[in-house]
Amino acid sequence: MTPWVIFAAVLAVAGLGPALFIGARGKALYRLTGLQLAAPVTVLVLIAVSVILGQSSYLIVPLALVLLSFAGTLVYTRLLTE
Repeated sequence: MTPWVIFAAVLAVAGLGPALFIGARGKALYRLTGLQLAAPVTVLVLIAVSVILGQSSYLIVPLALVLLSFAGTLVYTRLLTE
């Protein structure tokens, strides 16, 4: 087991678990916080998976997710104010 596998597993459990829990419950502001936490953690996990598999072409997905998560946060915030 390489350090990257351990890093990806710990980050997926310790980072995505609370983010999904926060994002699924509570007020809209708390759900937005969960969304904001889940996006960078998911990007880091996907980058770690790309390093584990040795496929640099898999880096396209986390890079696209960074842009889409920013736009998604803006849309979600706009819907909260209406």
